[in-house]
Amino acid sequence: MSVENTAPIHSKRTMYMAITIVGMMFFIFGFVSWVNAILIPYFRIACELTHFQSYLVTFSFYIAYLVMSVPASYVLKRAGFKKGIMYGFFCMAAGALLFVPAALMRTYLIFLIGLFSIGTGLTILQAAANPYITIVGPIESAAKRISIMGICNKFAGIIAPLIFAAVILKVSDAAVFDQLDAGFYTEEEKNLVLDDLICRVIWPYTILSVFLFAVGIFIRYSVLPEINQEEENKEEASSGGTHTSIFQFPYLILGAFAMFLHVGTQVIAIDTIIGYAGSMGINLLEAKVFPSYTLTATIFGYMLGIVLIPKYVSQTRAFQFCCILGLIFSLGVALSTHIDLTLFGHEANLSIWFLVGLGFPNSLIYAGIWPLSIKGLGRFTKIGSSLLVMGLCGNAVLPLAYGHLADMFSIRHAYWILTPCYLYLIFFAVYGHKIKSWSFKTR
Repeated sequence: MSVENTAPIHSKRTMYMAITIVGMMFFIFGFVSWVNAILIPYFRIACELTHFQSYLVTFSFYIAYLVMSVPASYVLKRAGFKKGIMYGFFCMAAGALLFVPAALMRTYLIFLIGLFSIGTGLTILQAAANPYITIVGPIESAAKRISIMGICNKFAGIIAPLIFAAVILKVSDAAVFDQLDAGFYTEEEKNLVLDDLICRVIWPYTILSVFLFAVGIFIRYSVLPEINQEEENKEEASSGGTHTSIFQFPYLILGAFAMFLHVGTQVIAIDTIIGYAGSMGINLLEAKVFPSYTLTATIFGYMLGIVLIPKYVSQTRAFQFCCILGLIFSLGVALSTHIDLTLFGHEANLSIWFLVGLGFPNSLIYAGIWPLSIKGLGRFTKIGSSLLVMGLCGNAVLPLAYGHLADMFSIRHAYWILTPCYLYLIFFAVYGHKIKSWSFKTR
């Protein structure tokens, strides 16, 4: 994109317009992403899967961030911002449509291919939206804007599992699930029951496919301004002038790994909580609300961030506090035993409520990592942003590792995977983001 074709984004009117449209995009990101919290236990029943196999849902969805991140940056560079976003929505629509043949044949592999296609489209959208919302205003208030986007994302995440569960689940399913576990049905009867369960996803994902296609068309012809990241900030551009590779920015590499760990811990806290509750005798119809509680805690954190950052507390201090609190809560998940607590009408083990509580510290970690990792990249901003997007593949890897540990040991013991993740995040928040060279000299 040339500078001449790039709309200015400094006026308040243009900035608010851009934030509104990108906020809608983040809402869609959240809806298609967090519905996985229901798909994982649902597929585990309908497709007769182990814990490890069921978490291939998150793996197939999020591994696209690693595989397709660099191609996504080239798509945006060649096609432009708006046309690239349109292609991303079209790719997501195609993936959602693959759920139809997958359900008709009850073939898990086709579901996974569809999820990978949705993830690929989402990778293109993330590669565009994240740097856009970061540079659309002053870098000092980037965390506030990211928090606003996070509210859009997580609000969609609150309602997505509830809407999807309301569409595909029936009150009578609780008895059906118990009968399946007890081996009540003959093989032929069981196949009929499982076929009925899996075919319930057809209409929701068909409607989703049509909607995503329509949004792609809308974005293409919207008034959303194009941007030129490399010309947007001359100070940033000059700061990257003496470097020849993104690997000469240690804080970016460390930030990408921090992103990898953070998003993985966030998905574990949200997407595993239904299965964990089920292991304690809480059925799917009741446990479906727990991911929404976790995401509500996240929204509360975002709202605090909007109020407090940067007026009362710097985004770096908030980032550090959240990493430390995340470590405390993760230890609470792993160590809480034989203690039940009733909240919101649900009696559950204290460890479940610590998982719910993890949504709060997780809220501002993402907003802390992103601006600290791309600050000063200059002309490397696009490829640096793509590297951070590649870090989002932690969503794919860590839940799969959790599922493997759950099958090997127990679901509770698998949560120890969170502890080293938060320890590293504390390191990056306190020291890692200051490292300017691999000789470990800081400015």
